[in-house]
Amino acid sequence: MSDPREVRIRATKPDVFAPLDQPARYKGAWGGRGSGKSHYFAQALVLECFSHFGTRAVCIREYQRTLQQSSKALVEATIRRLGLISSFRILHDRIETPGGGLIMFNGLRDHTAESIKSLEGCRRAWIEEAQTLTERSLKLLTPTIREPDAEIWASWNPRHRTDAIDKFLRGNPPESAIVVRANYSDNPWFPPGLEADRLYDEKNSGAHYRHVWEGDYMQVFEGAYFADDLAMADKDGRIGEVRADPNLASRAFWDIGGAGARADATAIWIVQFVTSEIRVLDYIELRGQKVGDVLAELRHRGWEKAICHLPHDGSNANNVTGKTYEDHIREAGFSTTVTRNAGAGAARRRIEAVRRLFPRCGST
Repeated sequence: MSDPREVRIRATKPDVFAPLDQPARYKGAWGGRGSGKSHYFAQALVLECFSHFGTRAVCIREYQRTLQQSSKALVEATIRRLGLISSFRILHDRIETPGGGLIMFNGLRDHTAESIKSLEGCRRAWIEEAQTLTERSLKLLTPTIREPDAEIWASWNPRHRTDAIDKFLRGNPPESAIVVRANYSDNPWFPPGLEADRLYDEKNSGAHYRHVWEGDYMQVFEGAYFADDLAMADKDGRIGEVRADPNLASRAFWDIGGAGARADATAIWIVQFVTSEIRVLDYIELRGQKVGDVLAELRHRGWEKAICHLPHDGSNANNVTGKTYEDHIREAGFSTTVTRNAGAGAARRRIEAVRRLFPRCGST
């Protein structure tokens, strides 16, 4: 087994993470790219498993279809960097730790109230890319990680203040939480290769730069189709919290993406029409997920009765199943309509139609 003194020499971290070295039920690190958040938690996890024999731990993402999407490669690299490869046994889908412990790699999205019990007994749970974590997953996870000294860690680059992890650890954090903000400027080992990317974005990207590199919430980026319209809605106070009217139909307007890792995202807007006003209630965006996963997300958010409005390609048959998006959605129990193909120039006409509707969109 490696000498712990050697581990202390090799282990390094930016000072910004020092508060997280104290015991706490919840620990969070949020901010922009290049801050070392993931490297800090990977190192903390390896050292925890090395110094506390028999530790069970889990590395979590909301979506994880393959191990390539997990933190496993980073944890393996950290074990090697710390000189502890002889103390851990790296297997295909898990890592065995000293004293009969285990590090697992899970996607929370596929867990149920029953299957989540497999994580009981874990002393550490690290949520990577926590900005994608849903309210449902957070509520499943927190009571499951319940050993006497168990900790739940989260690292993320914020998207929206309404995301589950932001509401939990930044909006109204528990007293038992330690949360830090970390950016590239806090990282003395910030990679030179990333510096060129950062400088380019700083010069050319505006709000995109502040989101990616400084951890600000996402803004309407320059070049977006409706950037000016959204900015005006915000200025007019038409963007805020709004509740669904249970007596009115909810409608889900789809932009269909694909199931491949590099496919366009599937985007869905949930809308209600209240007299002359259009209330936009929710937005769902999933990349690389199958139609069944998208429909499951609709249900998890409470939109199982929403009428699904599909673009014209919703009637295109899949080459493998022979079924259309419309077929799959109907079979799942959703009401569905498909917009007819309006021919050349339809996309531009639809964009202009949405712009005309923007003054009616808002909250009350």
